[in-house]
Amino acid sequence: MAPKKTTQRLGAAHNALFLQIHEEMRRRIQNGDFKPGDRLVEDRLAEEFGVSRNPVREAIRLLSSDGLVEVNARRGVYVSVPEVEKARELVEIRAVLEGHNARLAARRGNPKLLAEAGKILEKGQAALAGKRTSALAQLNDDFHRALSRASENETLAEMLATLRLRSSLVFAMADPEVQGQSWQEHADILRAILDADEDKAAALSTDHVLRAGERARARRERLASDGELTQ
Repeated sequence: MAPKKTTQRLGAAHNALFLQIHEEMRRRIQNGDFKPGDRLVEDRLAEEFGVSRNPVREAIRLLSSDGLVEVNARRGVYVSVPEVEKARELVEIRAVLEGHNARLAARRGNPKLLAEAGKILEKGQAALAGKRTSALAQLNDDFHRALSRASENETLAEMLATLRLRSSLVFAMADPEVQGQSWQEHADILRAILDADEDKAAALSTDHVLRAGERARARRERLASDGELTQ
């Protein structure tokens, strides 16, 4: 009997397409290219990506389940604006878990995993020096995920991955002019981890998240007072 030929299923190709669009739109939201309150028009996005509206619609559905966009019958689709109380809750719980993650990374002291974090830190500092600010959001995410791997606690890493996604809108509202301060804090955290100073690493990491949340809150208030932020 001749072997059955295998062909690519159209559904699989479609899935790959809308997942790619989802990832690109998620990246743009986290980078601040799509800002909280911005409308997302399916036709325009489909034209920009060179696709039909269907994969764009599926990508938006995923982004909605991620909590990154809102679908409203009157306003259409727009980037979510984090509620003040929800933003505070996300920052507080993420701060605690990031602190514990840094403590574990310092305790494990895995040289290979910490070297990976160090390389990402260098890339971030280089991007900052070169004023390539569009690359910083992804590098920031990469740095924190590298520290999650360095904790060698998969459950904690999974919890933080979910929290980082849900809180990405909060931190996307931080003033881009303070990126230098953020990357200096990254360097201080990594130094404490490399020194195996668990208490200092935990404290610095917790404070890093809380300060970032405060910067985002302050900018949100400025945007709201200037009429640039709408629910």
